[in-house]
Amino acid sequence: MTQRPQRVAIVTGAGSERGIGFAAARELGAQGMRIVLTSTTDRIFARVDELRAAGVMAEGVTADLTLHSGVEEVLSCAERAFGGADVLVNNAGMTSMSAPDTPGAIDELSISDWHASLERNLTTSFLMIRAVVPGMRAAGYGRIVTVASVSGPVAAYVGDVAYHAAKAGVVGLTRAVAIETASAGITANAVAPGWIDTASASDHERAMGEATPVGRPGTPDEVAGAIAFLASEGASYITGQLIVIDGGNSISEERGR
Repeated sequence: MTQRPQRVAIVTGAGSERGIGFAAARELGAQGMRIVLTSTTDRIFARVDELRAAGVMAEGVTADLTLHSGVEEVLSCAERAFGGADVLVNNAGMTSMSAPDTPGAIDELSISDWHASLERNLTTSFLMIRAVVPGMRAAGYGRIVTVASVSGPVAAYVGDVAYHAAKAGVVGLTRAVAIETASAGITANAVAPGWIDTASASDHERAMGEATPVGRPGTPDEVAGAIAFLASEGASYITGQLIVIDGGNSISEERGR
């Protein structure tokens, strides 16, 4: 019986102990993958310690993924520690401990804040995908899962046009990459979380979660479950897709009942 190789996953934006990135890392690690974690601050090393304490082989690196040099640091870490990467989970974006996002409506958002949001929420994914694809092509195997959002691809709220545009762009990027890499054994998919109770969620966001048909916000672990499936070998015939994880909120026609 042929033994399956132990896959290596890079998970970006995994610094928060109550975030989607770290939840995905825990789930992938529990499934036997070796993990490379990234964030913009040193708190990533506390997450690495938690994974190691759970028996997961893990490494961490601090890096600014809006820069080519930061992406190279992450790839170098994966290659030194584990020989490369088979799986990429693009979760970096939305919030950053080192440089918080600045939301704004269409008639008040500065061009610099527009560019900053697109770089954080879209360019980071582009740069990471561009970096890992050559190695995946050479191996004939790869799984790319990018965390988009319901906001932008499916729905919208007032006051953050750049974030919505960037997350909609993530879906277009995912579909383009899926078509370009399918023949090489690589899949590219995205997940679209709705109101999720992460450490950065506001009271308003949690209240919106309670107004969903399910009646509560989602959890990072619930998003991580979908990510882990798309990152698995069993998801080999699913590519270019967007999976919405929002408790039925985006399909509900009746509000305020």
